[in-house]
Amino acid sequence: MMTKHLKEHPISKRLLWSAPSDQIDPMPWIRELHDSDYIAALKQACEAGEKRMHNSGDTPISKRTYDVAVKAVAGTLTAVDLVMNGKVNNAFAAVRPPGHHSMPKNAKGFCFFSNAAIAARYAQKHHKLERVMIVDWDVHHGDGTQEMFLKDPTVFVFNTHQYPFYPGASGSPDIIGEGAGKGFNLNVPLKAGSGDEAVIKVYQTQLTDAFRKFKPQLLIISAGFDAHEADPLGALGWSSDVYAQLTEILRTLCREQGHERIVSVLEGGYSEKGITEGVRRHIEALEVSAEK
Repeated sequence: MMTKHLKEHPISKRLLWSAPSDQIDPMPWIRELHDSDYIAALKQACEAGEKRMHNSGDTPISKRTYDVAVKAVAGTLTAVDLVMNGKVNNAFAAVRPPGHHSMPKNAKGFCFFSNAAIAARYAQKHHKLERVMIVDWDVHHGDGTQEMFLKDPTVFVFNTHQYPFYPGASGSPDIIGEGAGKGFNLNVPLKAGSGDEAVIKVYQTQLTDAFRKFKPQLLIISAGFDAHEADPLGALGWSSDVYAQLTEILRTLCREQGHERIVSVLEGGYSEKGITEGVRRHIEALEVSAEK
């Protein structure tokens, strides 16, 4: 649906389309952040034809789930390589299943492996970056991503999300990190129905301040599109255009740091209009030249 929409749009001819690289083995990088016993249990449950992952009542599985989730990680890491090797300025990883709810030891919220978090660690260890920022604009708080880096001062995690809402208390603004990671996690809850204006203001103020202080060498966007006004699950009421506006703010901040290294990773989105129009406006804003 989404890729069909993009390929039929004129912007398609200006994009570099790339499949997950066969040169990347995602498993060592998945093990960087996920427990080996959990990985093995997920593989076994899928191969056995089970319908739900153990201890994850909200996460159905099929025989193909494990393989597709591994491929999603490979696709995300391919996007990191394309950006870090200078093949492109930025990239959008159109992968599913999403990842920002997945925990180190269990699946959650339709998520199995933490695509964005794994990409951040890959960029640090494989491409030798010191500071990576993850910005999550999904309607649901990225509790899994947060859990991965709560004690880590080298990855700044910034979340805007509808609150109160799924997954619950993890999205509290009181959670700012632990130990060495204190001050490197920022949650900005948004009220249902707050619309475009509220999130734009957050990006112009709190996000901008945090970004300029942290000075990330790579920005990873956990790009969910379920805050869209057409989405049946979320209630923030965002327009399609706001995804372009948020993208433009982030690109400007990256340019201030002397680069445009952005890897955007698909998270949620459950409306055909929301995900097709939102993704297109996001990609158009990523693609447009800086001089325009």
